[in-house]
Amino acid sequence: MKKLRSFLSFTLLVICALILTSCGKEENKRIIRISHNQAQDHPTNIGLMAFEEFIESKLGDKYDVQIFPNELLGSQVNTVELTQTGAIDFAVASNAILESFDNIYQIFNLPYLFDSPEHYHTVMDNKELIEPIFTSTEKSGFEAVTWLDAGTRNFYTVKKPIKTPADLKGLKIRVQQSASNIRMMDLFGGAATPMGFGEVYTALQQSVIDGAENNELALTSNKHGEVAKFYSYNMHQMVPDILIGNLKFLNSLSSQEREIFNEGFILISKVQRDAWEDSVEKAKIHAEKDMKVQFIYPDVALFKEKVIPLHQEILDATPKLKPIYEQIQKIGKQMKEDK
Repeated sequence: MKKLRSFLSFTLLVICALILTSCGKEENKRIIRISHNQAQDHPTNIGLMAFEEFIESKLGDKYDVQIFPNELLGSQVNTVELTQTGAIDFAVASNAILESFDNIYQIFNLPYLFDSPEHYHTVMDNKELIEPIFTSTEKSGFEAVTWLDAGTRNFYTVKKPIKTPADLKGLKIRVQQSASNIRMMDLFGGAATPMGFGEVYTALQQSVIDGAENNELALTSNKHGEVAKFYSYNMHQMVPDILIGNLKFLNSLSSQEREIFNEGFILISKVQRDAWEDSVEKAKIHAEKDMKVQFIYPDVALFKEKVIPLHQEILDATPKLKPIYEQIQKIGKQMKEDK
């Protein structure tokens, strides 16, 4: 009951904020609100801005797209719930959060699921394979409309570099809030500390945690490199971020409007991915030169052997993942043969 009251209070505050941001807008336009937790210079925001421009160029007489970066409308957990209720229309969600709505999303949290970024991108662009996953949350009031590249996830720490899995022993490492990520950290030998992304900087600064795991942009765009000085390329995951949309809103679109929105969703992914590689390179240079972050390249095989048993654990516990897993492996094998 306390948690419900807290969420309702938060929702009321968000709705008040949304009303204030709507002042001065043309009354005949439907405002479309999109929330995410990244900075304004992040590829995710760049992709969403392209979507805003595209939708308003096609349907600007009817829709006003508003983007809220930096967790302005709350954490990802909060904004997923707000998207469910229709208080906002779209939110970028981590795969780990979506796992709590349908465990089919566990598939992407498997460490070392993909052989390479090319394998990862090919799988995510396979509509036949991905669409059943994206529509699995319809019963919860939302569905996924596109995916966003989030690079590779690696460990970064405050006081000591991670060169082997043994270096993780006894360290409190922030992980995303999902059972499979907690189990992964257990297998690595560290102490999993689930928390929202917006809490990580302060937790690192105050030694609540010893490190975290994420892509390079966390160091610069989110300033974690001001505190964490060691970044180790163990490359344990390639996990997409997912843009979800309120199902009631999506179903309210005419067939012509939905076709335009679908074009816009494709545009988000394209623009975001085009910006990703350049942003990562700039982040590495900034982190190394200005933040004095040390980049480490350990033997990935040492890390992989620690967590590969998680594949079978998850497949045994969730049999519906097996055909998806087998298809992903088949695609990877074919790509190797085609080289």
